[in-house]
Amino acid sequence: MTRGGHHGESADGAERRCIVTGEVQPKAGLIRFVVGPDDAIVPDILGKLPGRGIWVTADRAVLEQARKGQFARAAKRPVTVPDGLVDEVERQLARRVVDLVALARKAGDAVCGFEKVKGWLAGSARVRVLLQASDGSERGKTKLWTPEGARYFGCLTSAELGLAFGRQTVIHGAVASGGLGDRVVEDAAKLRGLRETDGNKTAAGKDEVAR
Repeated sequence: MTRGGHHGESADGAERRCIVTGEVQPKAGLIRFVVGPDDAIVPDILGKLPGRGIWVTADRAVLEQARKGQFARAAKRPVTVPDGLVDEVERQLARRVVDLVALARKAGDAVCGFEKVKGWLAGSARVRVLLQASDGSERGKTKLWTPEGARYFGCLTSAELGLAFGRQTVIHGAVASGGLGDRVVEDAAKLRGLRETDGNKTAAGKDEVAR
């Protein structure tokens, strides 16, 4: 992992340093925060809020550690860290992934249901993401596979996938290659970092494993 590069708000926007680990990495693996007008730390999931960015690795343990004084040191002034900040980041990320999958569905670039997903995987469709509900049947989920070059995520619940596809619940979903698929990968990877903890592995732990 690169330890040089850009450490401030540079024009290229390629890499940032995590305030906890000290590692410089692509922004895709980090959560941006800013200090609000009331000196409270605010998550900036979309990366559009004004102010100097404070960057933390998209991992629950690292984010919890950041709450213990790291935000104030990075901001170089006293700040308020709201209770439940990490849970709020998780909630916003989950909503972001759901919204992106919903956009892909409306554009005809996402399908759900075992048979439709299986058809996409076996056919000529270029699948970028295979999504399976974290609370779905493991037996059913193992009957599908992740195509070469695609990504697998199991960090959404069946209810969350249902929201994305306009149904009550969904177990299996797929998103086609393209801009939306890439954005789903980026934000789902961050969400996985918050929902997958030691001793509590979600189905996303099978990401990129041949199945």
